Amino acid sequence: MVDVLTDIKIRCSKEKVAEYAANPDHAPEWYVNIKSAEWKTEKVIKIGSKIAFVAEFLGRQLAYVYEIVEYIPGEKLVMRTSNGPFPMETTYTWEAIEDDATHMTLRNKGVPTGFSKFFSPFMSYMMKRANMKDLKKLKAILEEK
Repeated sequence: MVDVLTDIKIRCSKEKVAEYAANPDHAPEWYVNIKSAEWKTEKVIKIGSKIAFVAEFLGRQLAYVYEIVEYIPGEKLVMRTSNGPFPMETTYTWEAIEDDATHMTLRNKGVPTGFSKFFSPFMSYMMKRANMKDLKKLKAILEEK
């Protein structure tokens, strides 16, 4: 099992952070490894919405479809994929810590199958490192606006 939790404090309102981070169209801007995001359903963030992502991780191109399985606007977003060698669940949470500051968490968890399962410890480390880069980039984007 891979379970990676990262978090960051962003000097913006919770509403602004959640609105930006939850929008899949912004993912290629702040996720270092995501190259594209394409809606497979109506362009609305709601339970059942599906988004296809293309990413590069550890030198490999990955294509997968996430489905929104839980969404509480401004508080929590949970996306899950079941296809590919590494079924994954990604969770974002947002908590106001001041009027103009937000604590955001990014959690990825999944159970690698096949060949990938032998690299779980290495993958956890690399995912944590990548996630922290992503959150720092998100912070920079939002704090500049």
